[in-house]
Amino acid sequence: MKGEFMVPTRRHLLGSAGAAALTALGSAAATGTATAAARDRGAAASALWREFAAAPYTHPQIPYVGRAGARSAPPAHGRRVLVRRPARGRDAAGALNRALREVGEAGGGTVQLEPGTYHVGDVIRIAHDRVTLRGAGSGRTTLHPTAHLTDLIGPYGSRYGGDKSAWSWAGGLVWVCPRARWDSLVAAIRTREWPFEGWTGNARDEWRTLTALDDAPRGAWTVRAADPGALRPGQLVLLQLSDDGEHTLLRHMAGDVPGAARYSWAEREKLVSYVPYEWPVRVRAVRGRAVALERPLPLDLRAAWQPRLTTLVRPVTRSGVEGLTVGFDRTEQSPHLHDQGRNGVVFQCAYDCRADDVRVVNADNGFGLVAASACTLRRTRVSGRGSHHPYFCREGSHDNLVERFRIDRRTVPAPPGSQLHGINVEGLSSHNVWSRGRMDMGTFDTHRGMPFANVRTQITVHNDGRHGGDASAGPLYGARFAHWNVTVANARAGCVRLDGIAPYSATVGISRVREWGQIDEPDFDGELHTRLEGYGCPDGVRPWNLYEAQRAL
Repeated sequence: MKGEFMVPTRRHLLGSAGAAALTALGSAAATGTATAAARDRGAAASALWREFAAAPYTHPQIPYVGRAGARSAPPAHGRRVLVRRPARGRDAAGALNRALREVGEAGGGTVQLEPGTYHVGDVIRIAHDRVTLRGAGSGRTTLHPTAHLTDLIGPYGSRYGGDKSAWSWAGGLVWVCPRARWDSLVAAIRTREWPFEGWTGNARDEWRTLTALDDAPRGAWTVRAADPGALRPGQLVLLQLSDDGEHTLLRHMAGDVPGAARYSWAEREKLVSYVPYEWPVRVRAVRGRAVALERPLPLDLRAAWQPRLTTLVRPVTRSGVEGLTVGFDRTEQSPHLHDQGRNGVVFQCAYDCRADDVRVVNADNGFGLVAASACTLRRTRVSGRGSHHPYFCREGSHDNLVERFRIDRRTVPAPPGSQLHGINVEGLSSHNVWSRGRMDMGTFDTHRGMPFANVRTQITVHNDGRHGGDASAGPLYGARFAHWNVTVANARAGCVRLDGIAPYSATVGISRVREWGQIDEPDFDGELHTRLEGYGCPDGVRPWNLYEAQRAL
């Protein structure tokens, strides 16, 4: 459509949400200075919210995400190592990795960087618990990678053949990943095998069952174990659910809408490979056979799905990256799915970790969550020549929080054959939150693989990207997606307005939008049980931020 990607005029904005409202809203999303209380005074109370507050763990359209994000603060004590900025042009990667390993092996602490630029010719790896890599601030300390992941590790191809590069959706030049997972990944890549990236590793039969579980409803905080003898308070375990021959587990993730029973699940090879569903969670208490969890169940437990608690690859916990920029030289963005791996910060098999005040510039992919859970990315930003995935969230990533984030408009036009997504979620990932964001480009990229129960709230978006996803990965949406108070600056509906597309979803307080560009048909026929409220009022529904309201509740 001619003019599809033009920046809208002030007159056009007034036709949707109002130019003054958009300006104020964008500023609030970027800086977070306006208080929710001040906004709420002029907002209408949401009927959906009243329903949710009465039954917060079992609402049919709105997921409970009040415990998304990291729960622990950065370690206050431990070893501190200062890595000084090397002489001009000298490679600092060796010194950084030695310091990170030293601090990790000592039980945790901080590797502190001075202001200035550090040239790094290798992956910067955080493989231990309670380790913080801290710069002097994203405007003062820069890591400047001088190589990409294909150079450093090798070409990383797709398990489904072809010439796709998996560096298009995996790996970072700053990589938070346990040693065992790192070693298996690198070995598999270099032997041209496909490493499975979920919570149980490349050989999924290596996990050990700790106990079978009785049936339980979605939203329960306590489960009953057949044999609780191997469980203890504080233990991180993995809830696993297998599918059955009728694919009733996948149908349940889709909300058990009638159309899910008629969907061709068996033909979706990639989607079927994502099960068993894996959800890491800490045990709060064990009393007899009753096991209390730190979060409510994301799905029903049914005997047909063999519900069980198992071991998992030991993740990195309580580690993070703070106060720095990862800045690449400006190169032309690669054709779609041919990224060489100029990727920023990635958390893989990470639990309760964080990034704060981190910026990525001129990257193929900015920030990644791969089989990562309960992590927080706060005050992060992607800038420069444009990214394939500014943010990606995949391979069973759950309960993460991305807040006060920003995607800047690209500094050069997109080259032919490249692709822009935005804030990505895929691969049965659930209960993730994107909050208080400003997106000057991109979209809400639900990338097939049937993610479910995710929230995007208090975001301003110039909606000019496209979602991705291979057809073999199955539906775009599972049940309980919620888009809550979203301003769409250019009035494009795609990927933001969910009613009529996603089963058991809620679209609340978004701008008036129209269909153009990429237009999707629902994956499931028949009744979807979706809700639309406050349409045309992106700043007019109380509470204004769904995640923060759930935390307060």
